[in-house]
Amino acid sequence: MDLFEYQARDIFEKHGVPVLAAAIATTADEAEKAALAIGGKVVVKAQVKVGGRGKAGGVKLAENPTDAREKAGAILGMDIKGHTVRTVMIAAAAPIEAEYYLSILLDRSNRTFLVMASVSGGMDIEEVAHTAPEKLAKIPVSAVDGITLAKAQEIVAAAAFPTDVADQVAQVLLKLWDVFQGEDATLVEVNPLVKTHDGKIIALDGKVTLDDNADFRQPDHQSLVDQEAENPLEAAAKDKGLNYVKLDGQVGIIGNGAGLVMSTLDVVAYAGEKHGGVRPANFLDIGGGASAQIMADGLSIILGDADVKSVFVNVFGGITACDAVANGIVQALELLGPKATKPIVVRLDGNNVVEGRAILAKAAHPLVEQADTMDGAANRAAELAAK
Repeated sequence: MDLFEYQARDIFEKHGVPVLAAAIATTADEAEKAALAIGGKVVVKAQVKVGGRGKAGGVKLAENPTDAREKAGAILGMDIKGHTVRTVMIAAAAPIEAEYYLSILLDRSNRTFLVMASVSGGMDIEEVAHTAPEKLAKIPVSAVDGITLAKAQEIVAAAAFPTDVADQVAQVLLKLWDVFQGEDATLVEVNPLVKTHDGKIIALDGKVTLDDNADFRQPDHQSLVDQEAENPLEAAAKDKGLNYVKLDGQVGIIGNGAGLVMSTLDVVAYAGEKHGGVRPANFLDIGGGASAQIMADGLSIILGDADVKSVFVNVFGGITACDAVANGIVQALELLGPKATKPIVVRLDGNNVVEGRAILAKAAHPLVEQADTMDGAANRAAELAAK
């Protein structure tokens, strides 16, 4: 889960990372009041989960509360790369002398953590990475040892931070590691990390990405979810403990196992080319235990998607045998009753497949038809969706 800047700032403050006073506002009036409370010059910053806000006009300096009201009014409602600005952050302005860059991230390719640091921070850090990679230090960090003071000093030296700020930057790195580890993050970024005229180091802008897989030990993170932007179907699936992702298509997909579901998406997309470009409508993995309730929950989520025209249930019986899955489908349809209105193509294979197919045949539900092969089932589901 990506956080808004103001959420990242609050987490930074919680872990002792130096930040400036700030408040959020959803109206111009609130922005004016926030600026008055902070005092002096403030920066009005659009809160969207996308880069390039400054270049798009979503970050403006305000000289006083009245100016903050005017700037907030202009920014609220803006469209920045497809994201509508609903909230602005009013932050104290800083007398900037230099801009730096720091980030800690999960390096999946090397199966470790990585710190990136540069004395050339700011809006053009991506350009620096491409055109002057020598200015961006990349230091691996052991998951066992983490960032100690010695490691922080090594990183600071590798990035050639000026000696007058080296100790402060090292301390910030230690605090950012606290954020990264303590909040179960996969990315913690500060850009820019600034040196002010009085020599202080401050995290002026932050980005944090949290690992959703750690939600079970981070209950406070639920309050950080952007309810307005979250897809309602994905939210409903999450509440039921289902692994669901909404896609732009017409064939609802249910499978047991992420690998099987991914393969199912491919065969449906391929089959759909013959039927007017029909595509998968979702990713839904019900896991190994396809009970009647789990199947009912999965079907209810998919059938609640207005874009879905047909459903493809693709199950390979393993630990959970096909007869148990078939019983789950039959009972799920009984539970759903009139809510089940769209054709369902079922392909069963694997453990107890004969028994499973017999159960579905005996039930003879008018919405359900069986297919022997994965390709055949995908083609039939795409054909039904096209109709």
